[in-house]
Amino acid sequence: MSFLEKLLNGEVVEWKPLDEYADYEQPTRYLVNSKNYSDNFKTPVLTAGKTFILGYTDETDGINKASENPVIIFDDFTTANKWVDFDFKAKSSAMKMIISKDESKASLKYIYYWLNTLPSELVDGDHKRQWISNYTKKLIPIPCPDNPKKLLEIQQKIVAILDTFMELTAELTAELTARKTQYSYYREKLLTFDEGKVEWKRLEEVGEIKRGVAFTKKQSVFGKFPVVANAAEPISFHNEFNRNGEFIVVSRSGANAGLVSYWNEELFLTDAFSIHPNGSVLNTKFAFYFLKRNQREIHLMKEGSGVPHVRASDFEVYKIPIPSLQEQERIVSILDKFDILTNSISEGLPKEIALRKKQYEYYRDLLLTFPKDNLQ
Repeated sequence: MSFLEKLLNGEVVEWKPLDEYADYEQPTRYLVNSKNYSDNFKTPVLTAGKTFILGYTDETDGINKASENPVIIFDDFTTANKWVDFDFKAKSSAMKMIISKDESKASLKYIYYWLNTLPSELVDGDHKRQWISNYTKKLIPIPCPDNPKKLLEIQQKIVAILDTFMELTAELTAELTARKTQYSYYREKLLTFDEGKVEWKRLEEVGEIKRGVAFTKKQSVFGKFPVVANAAEPISFHNEFNRNGEFIVVSRSGANAGLVSYWNEELFLTDAFSIHPNGSVLNTKFAFYFLKRNQREIHLMKEGSGVPHVRASDFEVYKIPIPSLQEQERIVSILDKFDILTNSISEGLPKEIALRKKQYEYYRDLLLTFPKDNLQ
């Protein structure tokens, strides 16, 4: 608060209805006509939801020139919003474009950051048009409303600080995207073997395949051992384990049929099967990376009436390349580093991005928490 106090320097903050400072525009003239999206096209098609960019269109008419006049896109129903400073077309009329009525009184970027401090519990969950019915009368803090120069100075300082955090997160996100692309390239290169260069063996020749144990909640006694079935995450915990050490789990049925995951701990395996490579021939992590790379192919192996499932018997004859153990270890070492960098929430870029987002949210809320002594 000392920072805010220094920033305000004794000036007052008044809470004003948002519609005094911002207006909205229907996206009707910017709506896309064609669904023929392609990454080869130039103009992004936006939605205010999580997807944000639905694709790219080659339409040249009715483009919003947000590169010249940025806007906030806002979803009427979910209140999701995004800052947009590049040219675009819109997908739906449910998306509104918020604009500042007068940039000399309220910076649109300031309004954007303030909008994202509003707690979700203030939003009606009844699918009303939130901007029209709920948001126009919300009160926004306006420092020094009678001093235009000081008003903009304070808003601009707050925006500059928050922009810095957003830029840091954007840079890290771009770095993560680049590293994932690099990871995919090297994984494909390292796990592609020329015909005749390595020997291929059936999994039953180089390891053991074990089926999980039928298990119901009634049989469960809570304990410390994860219960693993048709997903990479535990469904519960049990007081006994039936797998330990290093092994691979392949989910058996349902939407996650064929999902491949690596484990090196004690757990209770149920509706899935595990693969236990012979370490003198096949490195477990190498087998995991190879099978993970082929996960889509494995998923399509599911069959049977009712709920289709992947059969353990099919994996007994599934062939896997067997380069030297030294080469397997070299490949694992490279892919492990990429995996940590791109996927680890405790060590890699995802952790760093999560920390930067939390830092941004902390300072955003701190910088936009003004005193409400004069709130009417």
